[in-house]
Amino acid sequence: MSDHSSDSPTSSPKAQLHNHPDVVSDVILWRRKQLNVIILAAATAAWTAMEVYQFNFITLLSWLAMALLLCLFFWGTIHRLLKKEAPDLSELEISEETATETAKSLRQRAEEGIRLMFHVSAEREWFVFAGVVACLYAVAELARRFDFLTLCYIGVVGGMTIPVIYFKNEERIREMGEKMRVKSGSTYAGVEEKLQKMRNKIGGRKKQKKME
Repeated sequence: MSDHSSDSPTSSPKAQLHNHPDVVSDVILWRRKQLNVIILAAATAAWTAMEVYQFNFITLLSWLAMALLLCLFFWGTIHRLLKKEAPDLSELEISEETATETAKSLRQRAEEGIRLMFHVSAEREWFVFAGVVACLYAVAELARRFDFLTLCYIGVVGGMTIPVIYFKNEERIREMGEKMRVKSGSTYAGVEEKLQKMRNKIGGRKKQKKME
């Protein structure tokens, strides 16, 4: 293993989320329950409108934009009538600090994804490799049976429920995973030893033929 063990993918995901707090981490850990409810409600409403009522995405987006414009128009009009001054829109601006933090967060997650890819493909932990391949195969099978919108909805709901279940049972799941890792490691070592013996036998036979 490398010296950067603290940054390895095998460290506790909950600890990583607590060490790097942001909006995504807050949503995953359900620290902003109102935001979680809004995201779930919006995702459910969008999926129902486009899948059940067969609304087109552009049509739905246009209706949402019109509703937002009407709400802002009435809000601004009532605000001016009551306070006789223009509404303060400074809170709607995206500050440079927010943009920089968002860019840093995206870069950090991209780097973590690249490190995970190299860890899975280069390290000799075939249990992790098999798990990643199985997950990718499951995603491919789901993509064959569902459309893109349904997959996105499943991803949103799963991303907000599965981590919570995992964190509540983290110790038990990690213990089971460690047992499976040990068993798979011993199996892999046994298979590798047998293959090495076969290679040695084949090499010995070739040397005997050359001597003859």
